[in-house]
Amino acid sequence: MTKRAEANDRTFGSWGEEKAAGYLARRGFRTVGRNVFVGRKEIDIIARGHGMILFVEVKTRRQIPDADSPFGRPATAVNAKKRENLLYAVRGYMFAHREECEGLQPRIDVIEVYADPSVEKNRVLEIKHFPNAVTARG
Repeated sequence: MTKRAEANDRTFGSWGEEKAAGYLARRGFRTVGRNVFVGRKEIDIIARGHGMILFVEVKTRRQIPDADSPFGRPATAVNAKKRENLLYAVRGYMFAHREECEGLQPRIDVIEVYADPSVEKNRVLEIKHFPNAVTARG
């Protein structure tokens, strides 16, 4: 991948994270962190609200997959290794921020953001939210 393509992917991913954060805000969650690193592991969005602290993995794509897509939904990209990394990062974050996490129920969600590929500035086609998508039990 060229540096330019990599930068475009990062910009596109940031756009999706911004849309996901807005989606959460409309549901009463306040973003307290974006692209938070715990060691070398990253958490896309950390949000609080409704007695919970959410740790959100965002997957952004340029179109909604159809039923025949060999790749499936983006949430399926959160494989066993990614789940392990998320759990490690969440545990580390909660340990490092014990006081601010006290009394909050932790939850790891996945949000898919789909952009309209026919619009240059990207328009959201759909946002799909998978609450509690990752748990310590798998």
